[in-house]
Amino acid sequence: MTVLSLDQLEAHLWRAADILRGAIDASDYKHYIFGLLFYKRLCDVWEEEYEERLARYGDEELAADPEEHRFPIPVGHFWKDVRRHTTDIGTHLNVAFHAVEDANHRLRGVFQDVDFNNKERFPDAVLEKLLQHFERYRLRNVDVEPDVLGQAYEYLIAQFADDAGKKGGEFYTPKMVVRLIVECLRPDEGMSIYDPTCGSGGMLLEVVHHLERLGKNPKSLSLFGQERNLNTWAICQMNLFLHDIDDASVARGDTLIDPKHLIGEGVRRQGVDGLMDTLKGVHLARGAIRTFDRVLANPPFSLKQWGHDVWSNGDPFARDRYGCPPKSYADLAFVQHMIASLKHDGMLGVVLPHGILFRSGAEGRIREGMLKDDLIEAVIGLAPNLFYGAGIPACIVIIRKDKPAERKGKVLFVNGVEQFVEGKAQNHLSASNVAVLARAFHDYADVDRLARVVPIQEIATNDHNLNISRYVHVTEDAEDLDVAEEVEKLLELREQRDTAEAKMMGFLKELGYVPEGA
Repeated sequence: MTVLSLDQLEAHLWRAADILRGAIDASDYKHYIFGLLFYKRLCDVWEEEYEERLARYGDEELAADPEEHRFPIPVGHFWKDVRRHTTDIGTHLNVAFHAVEDANHRLRGVFQDVDFNNKERFPDAVLEKLLQHFERYRLRNVDVEPDVLGQAYEYLIAQFADDAGKKGGEFYTPKMVVRLIVECLRPDEGMSIYDPTCGSGGMLLEVVHHLERLGKNPKSLSLFGQERNLNTWAICQMNLFLHDIDDASVARGDTLIDPKHLIGEGVRRQGVDGLMDTLKGVHLARGAIRTFDRVLANPPFSLKQWGHDVWSNGDPFARDRYGCPPKSYADLAFVQHMIASLKHDGMLGVVLPHGILFRSGAEGRIREGMLKDDLIEAVIGLAPNLFYGAGIPACIVIIRKDKPAERKGKVLFVNGVEQFVEGKAQNHLSASNVAVLARAFHDYADVDRLARVVPIQEIATNDHNLNISRYVHVTEDAEDLDVAEEVEKLLELREQRDTAEAKMMGFLKELGYVPEGA
C-alpha cells in the first residue's frame, strides 16, 4: 500500500465524486462520498489496531476485545464483509452503516441520510466501481495521519460547496475568513469554545489548528457546537472524528428556538410558559444559557423562518435583551444568543451581512442598545465575493462584555475592501490579507485607508449607524458610496411597494373589481 500525500488523497476523493456525477445532484454527492470515506476509515483503523494487538498479545480474542479499540465494528459488518457481495450491494452497505451506528453511541445518526438502497440511483455496477475506487488506498493511521485525512475532508467540503453553489455554502465558511476570526479572538489552552451554528465544524477545527500552530495543546480545549441541519450535523461529527477529536459536544437542533447547551434551572418568563411548552411539542426553557470563553459563528444571512413568533412574545431564555429582530432578518437574534452565551471576560466574533450595520427599525434599536452597553469592540469589513453563493459583502463584528480600559467607549472600524486576492469565480483572502486585518484589530489604531478608532459619541450622532465606509474612506471622496447600503435601501423599498400593492389588490378583489384567480 502507498502512503498518501495530501494532494493524492484530495485528488482521489474528488475523483470519487466523478463516479456519481449524473446519477445524483451535485449537492447530494457529499452525503455518499463522506459516508463511504468515513466507513472505510473506521474499518481500516480497527483492523490496524487489531493487528497491532494481535502482535502484542498473540491472542485473537483479546485483540478483538472492544476495550482494545477506539470504537467497535460489529462482526460481519466490516468493509471486507460488504465486498463479498456482488448483488444488492446498496442493501449490505446500509445494513453495515446502521450496525456501526448502533454499536457506537456517539456516532448515532451520522449515516442517517446515506441511503445506497436505491437501485435506480445506485445500480450494483456503479457501487462496485465506487467501492473499487475507495479500495485503491488503505486508510489506516500509518497510511494517512488523522490530520491529513481531516485536511482532505475539509478540502472536500470546500469543493462540494463550490460545486453545489449556494446550497453548499450554507455549511461552509471559507477557511481564511475563519482564520481571521480566530486570529482576532486568540483562543488559548484550557478555554471553552462554542459555535452555535457550527455547520461542518470548520470554526471549531480552526481553533484546534490555531493552538497547534502555536505549539500548544489543543486537547486542553473544550469544544461545543450546535447545528440545525441534520445532514450537516452528521458531516460535522465525521469531520471532528476524522481529526481525532472524540470529546467535542455537538448538539442537533435549532439554536434560536431550542438551544441545547444549558445549565441549571430554566429562566422562565411568567405568562408565556404555557405557550412555550406547547409550541410544536418542544419543551423549552429547561435551563439557563451556558457561557463560554470564546464564541464564534457564521450564522445563515438574513434567515426568514427563524422563530420570530416565539421571540416576539419574549424569548424564554431572556436572550432578547436588546429587542426582537424583524421577522425577515434573524441576524441580530443570533448575535444576541451569542452575547448570552459569552462569559463576562470572554470574546465573540461573528460573520454578518452589512445590512445589520445600518438598517433602521428594530435592528437600529438593537444596535443602539449594544453600543450604549459598550459591547462592540470592532467592525471589520470584508471584500466582496468571498463566500460561496453569497455575493453581498460581509463583515466580522467583534464583541467583548468587558473591553480593555483603553478601548472603552470606542469602536474600531477596519475597511478590508481592498484586502483580497481576485479569483475567476470567487475572491479569497491570502495569509497576508489575514495578517493585515488581524494586526489592524490588535493594534487598535488609526491607519490611513484601513482603520479608524471612533468614539461611540460620534457613532451616536450618526444615528448609531455602523456603516464602515462612513468612518474609513478608501477613495479621495469625502464619503465612499456604499453599494451594499444602497442595494439594501432599494430592496426595502421594493418590499414595501409589493406589500402595498398586495394589500390594494386584496381590497379591490373584495370590492369585486378583480376577478377570482387574477
